[in-house]
Amino acid sequence: MNSRERILGRVRRALADVPADESPIVRDYLREHGRRTVAETVELLAENLADYRAIVHRTDSAGLPGLVVGLLEKRGAASVLVPPGLDEGWLAATGVTRVADRAESTPAELDRVDSVVTACAVAIAETGTIVLDGSPDQGRRRITLVPDHHVCVVRVPDQVVSSVPQALERLDPVRPLTWISGPSATSDIELDRVEGVHGPRTLEVILVGEA
Repeated sequence: MNSRERILGRVRRALADVPADESPIVRDYLREHGRRTVAETVELLAENLADYRAIVHRTDSAGLPGLVVGLLEKRGAASVLVPPGLDEGWLAATGVTRVADRAESTPAELDRVDSVVTACAVAIAETGTIVLDGSPDQGRRRITLVPDHHVCVVRVPDQVVSSVPQALERLDPVRPLTWISGPSATSDIELDRVEGVHGPRTLEVILVGEA
């Protein structure tokens, strides 16, 4: 008998006296904390993103290409990684060399890329979290984990929710979900915060609203 069989055996024995028709447990948790307007929810997202040391920018659709090129120029980026489904207009104003999201790219090749620009699936205000789900405008998970600079575009208010339960309702659990709360960081050693250990050292989030 292997470990798996032993564990499953213990589970079956523990459940042996449970009636088959027993009602399921009702998990009527709060879906959000307090009541907020749409504008207040977006403001809370911006505050929590900044609290996690993400750099937050605001613009409208018309100003987005100019803002993206400005961020890349300020960073000194000579190359930018581009998911296959990213809106071409977002990078229309920049002449930075574009690197395609390819399955055969090696970690070393990705590490040489200066920046990556993606969209997102949803943003959670209460936790300051951006969620990527591998859609064409977000690309493979690794393209946002290897380059040192990530620019993520969030459409507000359409992609902003208050809480994690609300976000889960929008997400497909079989997709490769990446949950990002600020730039990569750890305090495991001597409680000293070190950024860029297992992801980008700099996260810039652009909140794109209506004009």
